[in-house]
Amino acid sequence: MSTIASRAAARLLVVPLLAAACLFTSAPQAHADDVVSTLTPAEQNKDHAADDPADGGKSKKEKAEERAEKRIDKVMATVRSRAGKPYAYGAAGPNAFDCSGLVQWVYRHVGENLPRTSSAQAGATQRVRSPQVGDLVFFTSGGRVYHVGIYAGARMIWHASRPGVPVRKDRIWTGSVFYGRVR
Repeated sequence: MSTIASRAAARLLVVPLLAAACLFTSAPQAHADDVVSTLTPAEQNKDHAADDPADGGKSKKEKAEERAEKRIDKVMATVRSRAGKPYAYGAAGPNAFDCSGLVQWVYRHVGENLPRTSSAQAGATQRVRSPQVGDLVFFTSGGRVYHVGIYAGARMIWHASRPGVPVRKDRIWTGSVFYGRVR
């Protein structure tokens, strides 16, 4: 056999043997964990904030919405806890209220400081067109605010309305209102 022919025959035997050797070799496989990141730790945390099992994989927006919901729940539970307490002009709780005193007392219990009067509370809130539960409802006449309550949804409010009527939930009785959100 010629040298060229013997080399060609050897190649025919070697190539299948090398291919078979590759199949049975336990060469290490690359995994996502083996890849070196070019991101800084802060960037990695930002990109994977939703992957943190300790917080249920929630994004910052979802966490903020959850905090807002809890705050609203606490506002509504706090105002409901005052149901039946008497109205008293100038009273700011905990056992008697006027309208702005009730609002101030409720929001103080959720960590917000509001001014004492309804007109000052109107100035301390951000006006909104579409109220959400827990927003404030300001009643106006002649361009001035004369009453405030806490929006309960479905055109209902919690408020301390007048002497002889305890703190309760009522339907909004006029269209001369605007809404404010505690910032």
